[in-house]
Amino acid sequence: MAAPVAPGGPAAPSGTGMAAPGRTGLARRLGRGWRRLTAKAKFGAIVCLLFALVAIIGPYVAPYDPSLQGSATLAAPSFNHLLGTTSFGQDVLSQLLVGIRATLEIGLLAGLIATVLSVVVGISAGYLGGWGDEGLSLLSNVFLVLPALPLLVVLLAYLPHKGDTATVLVLGLLGWPWGARVIRAQTLSIRNRDFVAAARETGDSALRLIFFEILPNEVSLIAASFVSTVIYAVGTSVALAFLGVADLNQWTLGTMLYWAESESALQANAWWWFVPPGVAVALLAAALVLLNFGIDELGNPRLRDATRHRHLGRQHWRPSDPTPVDRSASPGGARRRVGAFAHSFSRSSLLEQHEPTPVETREAGA
Repeated sequence: MAAPVAPGGPAAPSGTGMAAPGRTGLARRLGRGWRRLTAKAKFGAIVCLLFALVAIIGPYVAPYDPSLQGSATLAAPSFNHLLGTTSFGQDVLSQLLVGIRATLEIGLLAGLIATVLSVVVGISAGYLGGWGDEGLSLLSNVFLVLPALPLLVVLLAYLPHKGDTATVLVLGLLGWPWGARVIRAQTLSIRNRDFVAAARETGDSALRLIFFEILPNEVSLIAASFVSTVIYAVGTSVALAFLGVADLNQWTLGTMLYWAESESALQANAWWWFVPPGVAVALLAAALVLLNFGIDELGNPRLRDATRHRHLGRQHWRPSDPTPVDRSASPGGARRRVGAFAHSFSRSSLLEQHEPTPVETREAGA
């Protein structure tokens, strides 16, 4: 027996009715999240996407081999070398395009390792409580008080410098304590909520409670922790390369600054050697910071409400500001202000200013 056909047209073909709504729903959620971002966060996200695009296609569009030495040493920017050359005749633009990819790889991999460790330690400590919480909190506090940069310098000085693996591992293993403490505090708050208690009473296991009840409510916090760790990893990797304790055979933004400082580019007035990597580091860090602010505002209702401006007359007002009084909204308010201003120049206003009060009249009669 043939399947009934709905009135008004033929039946929809089978197997194609569920994919489009799923894609539409995902696009709608992404669009809603983009609209909720502040202008600063949108700017940071756009700049980060541009850096990601350069990191993907940069090594393929680089005009020269970044290590190739030529005869034009310390040449100013020209048509053949858009960002000039180094004292070894190497093209600065090619080094910049390759260095952005390596720097982003270090930051993202180190941030991923540190975020995974912070999520595991923070959620375990917050959910377990008792001795488990005390032990993991003690471990976090020990890592927090360690001097990070001197320890990184000592560790990298003894590790083999073949690639950036050692830098990524050391940065990831030392960058998780701050995120773990924040996630632990949030887990302590969520585990006592009513919906978690109800799921526990229905017999859900601890893993199900963590992955389906607690973890989804900490996505924005984990994302903010990841971005913060990436900022820390990028800045620290550039500092380590500038100090000369990283792999100097790998082109990164920090390596470019190291060779520029070693070859006295500032004294030679070769600004094109150190300004591009310095500006790239500053732009990347600023974009990540702005994006982190936006993620914090999305996940924190207090920050989101505090940064939301409301127009009152011609002024911007925030919910955290004192309650304003809009006198211009009252009937005839503008007319009264104009009349009072005009009356201040009249002769009667001068007479009112010099008119004696009743007390002054009695004193004069006495």
